Amino acid sequence: MNLAAQTRLLLEQAYDAYRDSPRAASWLGRHLDRFSDPLRLAVVGGPATGKSTMVSAIAGQELSGQGDGMRWFRAAPSRSQNELTLIDTPAIDEHATPQTIEGICAEADAVLYLVRHPHNADLGFLHTLQDHAIARASAVNSVVVLSRADELGGGRVDALISARQIARRYRREPELRGLCQDVVPVAGLLAAGGRTLREAEFDALVDLAAVPKAELEPQLLSADRFLASTGQPGAVLLERFGLFGVRLAITLIRRGAQTLPSLAAQLVPRSGLAELRDSIDQYFTEREEVLKARSALLGLEVVLRMEPRPATPALAAELERVVVSAHEFRELRLLAALRTGRIALPPELAAEAVRLLGGHGTGIAERLGGDGSQHAVLDAIRRWRELAERPGAGTGERRAAAVVVRSCEALAAGPL
Repeated sequence: MNLAAQTRLLLEQAYDAYRDSPRAASWLGRHLDRFSDPLRLAVVGGPATGKSTMVSAIAGQELSGQGDGMRWFRAAPSRSQNELTLIDTPAIDEHATPQTIEGICAEADAVLYLVRHPHNADLGFLHTLQDHAIARASAVNSVVVLSRADELGGGRVDALISARQIARRYRREPELRGLCQDVVPVAGLLAAGGRTLREAEFDALVDLAAVPKAELEPQLLSADRFLASTGQPGAVLLERFGLFGVRLAITLIRRGAQTLPSLAAQLVPRSGLAELRDSIDQYFTEREEVLKARSALLGLEVVLRMEPRPATPALAAELERVVVSAHEFRELRLLAALRTGRIALPPELAAEAVRLLGGHGTGIAERLGGDGSQHAVLDAIRRWRELAERPGAGTGERRAAAVVVRSCEALAAGPL
């Protein structure tokens, strides 16, 4: 029985035990219902991190208005074809109330935490996410996003290259271990603008691209110069794309992107949005049952702690057993560690480990590279067990191999 099935069963038992408590029964019933709902992904960050812009980019639609509370949107299906509910949250700063933070933690199955620059990032919210024994044991539900990645590269056309190098270094920082699965750079304005490019904006960019380079380039040295020379039309472009996006769009138009669809098709990949959507798929939507189970286990612990009953000790013991034995959490932690370089294996072994852990899809065929035979499973178990028991292997290698062996044994036992 996998983690989701065990969690459902435990919730149903708790629901029966708390049926006479309207508040507890409602809370448990909501978590049971959430297994049938799309995964809930909260976009969280401080002021000026571009939360609403990032939601627009992921959802592929412009968001209307601003709100003080949480706003909910349905994202278009991505590679996994699983639906996704996006939550645009209030800014997390010194004025954020404990109720706001608790509300986000209670509603979200997973979190994108937006920061402008890694060197002055406030990671307090991520620490709050793990401020619970169950959460620390299952710290697999957050990704840090460098949401204004173009600024890290000085707004140059190749700014995302610099931002990716910074992200690679940052994701290995000791302070991030146990706090997030990955760090992904995205030029948020460019991503949102590219996905929702309007005809009038495209025409304005085409007009700018027609201006001789010697005349236009001095205007593009700073936002102030650009505004002084273009006025209100330029202000609209800056608000929608940023100076980095305007520069890049003009360059692409000059190189042949002469239609709106062709320009949009080139802007979005250069924003880093594809990498972010891949991370969302790999860590969240493809593991939505695991993350929903995690939310439910946290919710159940709250009920057991707040309203003790005669059945509470037995339910608490079963809850602890489910969390401790949840191999799915170990899989996700190791998958992130391999992808971010926090654990190093030889390239061929690392690639095979990612596949066997479900990094290219969680089905048997995807995990085994197309060969779902029992012989292939047993062969994988043998090879990885040898590595786990090899005297000369490092501690990290042996631990990683032991997790892969357990994944293979689950494949041998039946569907995950």
